[in-house]
Amino acid sequence: MSKEADIDDFIDNVLPFDIKGGYGCNTSCVEIQSGDDFIICDSGSGLRDFGNSQIKKGILSATYHIFQSHLHWDHIHGFPFFTPAYIPGNTVHIYGFHKQLESAFINQQNPPGFPLPMDQMGADIHFHVLKGKEEVRIGEVMVRGVPQQHPGGSFGYSFESMGKKVIYSTDSEHQKEADADDYYFVEFAKGADLLIFDAQYNLADHYLTKKSWGHSSNLVGVELAVRSEVKQLCLFHHEHTVSDSELEEFLVKTKRYLAIYAEDSPLQIDLAYEGMEIAL
Repeated sequence: MSKEADIDDFIDNVLPFDIKGGYGCNTSCVEIQSGDDFIICDSGSGLRDFGNSQIKKGILSATYHIFQSHLHWDHIHGFPFFTPAYIPGNTVHIYGFHKQLESAFINQQNPPGFPLPMDQMGADIHFHVLKGKEEVRIGEVMVRGVPQQHPGGSFGYSFESMGKKVIYSTDSEHQKEADADDYYFVEFAKGADLLIFDAQYNLADHYLTKKSWGHSSNLVGVELAVRSEVKQLCLFHHEHTVSDSELEEFLVKTKRYLAIYAEDSPLQIDLAYEGMEIAL
């Protein structure tokens, strides 16, 4: 084996992830791939990188469907930097359950916040305020939303297509009510192939120092995933004050808790990082 191959093998198989790479620091933006249109969850700063990758791939005319969990700035501030929104021929549909959906996007680009108003973007941009249990079909994908506990309100989304199910649930707090046998989230996530779950806090922060701040913990995520018979849990929306090495230890402790809580559980646990791809 060559020295170069030895080095590559050492990096890939020996070095911990926080040394050979990094989890990244963009705010929430996840792509769900299914069909010809592009489905996106939230418009955090990660949307800028996604848009730039589309341009590099030569995708200059496409339809984008963006589902907003809520309208806090860290979940919408990527949109002014979303390059496809400036290109005529692109269509962008933005969905959400908040009645201020359109005004929140428009206002962040109004003076003095940004040099270019939204009405000067080149793409066709449409806002869709969803109500109640309204469902949206995009090609073969059925999308449903559910209200979540978060300051100002938040919504999780279920994406189902061809027998596969993905749950995107960020900025959601699950307190003692989550212990109930009939807790709504268990049914909502039931049998999901992938659960993308807000696990910003450790258990102490979740129940004590940061209670009512609208986020959940890794251990609560494990319990809900096991109860919902989820196949894969992806911990998401990391605490911004911790280092990559601390996140690595966070993942280790989460897997250790799974072994205690449900010893024989087949649940797979991952920690989200920028550029991560999960095939179902």
